[in-house]
Amino acid sequence: MDTHVGEVVSVDGISVVIRCFENASKATVLHNGEKYKGVAVRGGLIIRRESKDIVCSIESECLEESKFEADSGETIRTRKVKVRPVGYIQEGIFYQGIKHLPMIKDPAYLMSEAKISLVYGSGEDKGFVIGKSVAEGLPVFVPWKSFFNTHIGIVGNSGSGKSNTLAKLYTTLFDNKKDYFSDTSKFLIIDFNGEYSNEQLTDGDNKKVIRLNTRNDNGDKFLLNKIEFWNKETLAILFKATTNVQAPFINRLINGREIYGDGKASLKIYIKDTFRRAFVSASQKRESIELLKSIAHALGAPDLIRILNKVVWLTNKNKFYYPGIYFDGREDEYNKVFYADVDALNVQNLDAFEEFKLRVHLQLINDLVRGFVHFDYIQPLLKRIDSSLASFRRIFSVVDTSIEDPALTVVSLRECSQEVKKVVSSLLAKRYYEQHKLVVKNPPDKTFHLIIDEAHNILSEQSTRESEGWKDYRLELFEEIIKEGRKFGFFLTLASQRPADISPTIMSQIHNFFIHRLINDEDLRLIDNTIATLDALSKSMIPVLGKGCCIVTGTSFDLPLVVQMDLLDSNLRPDSADVDLGALWS
Repeated sequence: MDTHVGEVVSVDGISVVIRCFENASKATVLHNGEKYKGVAVRGGLIIRRESKDIVCSIESECLEESKFEADSGETIRTRKVKVRPVGYIQEGIFYQGIKHLPMIKDPAYLMSEAKISLVYGSGEDKGFVIGKSVAEGLPVFVPWKSFFNTHIGIVGNSGSGKSNTLAKLYTTLFDNKKDYFSDTSKFLIIDFNGEYSNEQLTDGDNKKVIRLNTRNDNGDKFLLNKIEFWNKETLAILFKATTNVQAPFINRLINGREIYGDGKASLKIYIKDTFRRAFVSASQKRESIELLKSIAHALGAPDLIRILNKVVWLTNKNKFYYPGIYFDGREDEYNKVFYADVDALNVQNLDAFEEFKLRVHLQLINDLVRGFVHFDYIQPLLKRIDSSLASFRRIFSVVDTSIEDPALTVVSLRECSQEVKKVVSSLLAKRYYEQHKLVVKNPPDKTFHLIIDEAHNILSEQSTRESEGWKDYRLELFEEIIKEGRKFGFFLTLASQRPADISPTIMSQIHNFFIHRLINDEDLRLIDNTIATLDALSKSMIPVLGKGCCIVTGTSFDLPLVVQMDLLDSNLRPDSADVDLGALWS
């Protein structure tokens, strides 16, 4: 059978109509030993314009009836298909874009599997197969050189197969390229649900899994270098410091520690000087006494606590009073009551978090005495430190040595509280982004790939349980990364079941999308407004895509593809499978 199946009968801009011959009705055609896909919606045709093969995508078809004056009086039905040019093939290479348009009477031909493969991309490495095209059943390749240096979005409702897609992409990458990463590329997965903590993606020395746990002491700890911890931005993120008052307060704390020394001896001098100032200063503050008690409790000094419990505040004099002694600014009165017990305080066994809490109380006392702050503005920070310090001590360890990461690090937040998940995610993103910018050259000689599964947990604009200032900081951090990261070789991969919850600024900067089934109107509206490379027919298919089936589109692909993603082996799939009620209830 000939592959010439029709001719152009209408050209209206980029909308082309082809009248099909009677031989165009077969689903599959064999010709000269090659297999051809028949004429069908979402399939392809080639229109020959002189020496050029214009590749067209079939968008719709219809039957037109015509009655002719004949003895039989029969009605002739003509099949017509509407197509849209998407590119052209020249000298065996497919070029995307409309450079050539057909003319009326130009012949239309079926596409062989070889030419369809040109359109889908044969891949520079045959190992990078991610699935099969739904229409033709042909392998679809990832053009890895132009794909993994982009921001990637994987979206779809729960159970649609997006976790398998994410795992398939990076399992394929590690299977083919892990021996070439060396020190040039690092990968970090922020895993909210613990789906990649076992054999997924890769194994051995290439992978480290850190299972954080805020509920008990059974989890792993994420290592922070001491310099990283004693950083104003790190501490501001951890404890959600407000921009105008609490962040500058932490900044003064850090600056003071750097100026006067970070050793234990320096801290001891600071404590002694603060105790003295609280009682000798001409502008004593009643809030200081509770802060001093907290310091004494933290350092395990029961005798000092008993003394502090006897101190009262005289409102009419704005001074402290100890039985028989007024603290009116004389050093000898302070020395009689406090000197010996304060001098005996032991600070040697404090870890970094305990030291930070202690320094916060010391800084606040000094700022109050000097009139730098109002207590009510800093008190919320104290409460946040008290409420979250135990959780952070369970998941972080502050060390003196430098930290070397393997090619892939998975940080599982499954056993962490919801509040800590957001804070830790922001901290990790900030930490690795700032570190990477410091070491990368121009143009980048290293890459970093941050992968966030269930990204709506951290990038949502809808949260009402946090302050507007903190939410703005969190979103601005990721917006900066996705807008500026590419020039530094820092790339994001985001997977989410609610793309409409994610900041539109972030979604608009994603270069390549894998779109699984979405049925929510807001999600579909976001896709419609965000992705310019998606055609109308592909958009209409999104709500009815089958499990594991997705539309692939973006800057790395010549045209939107409908792909059935390959299902990974059971031991390599993310731990997100549906519950088997048949086995559970049998």
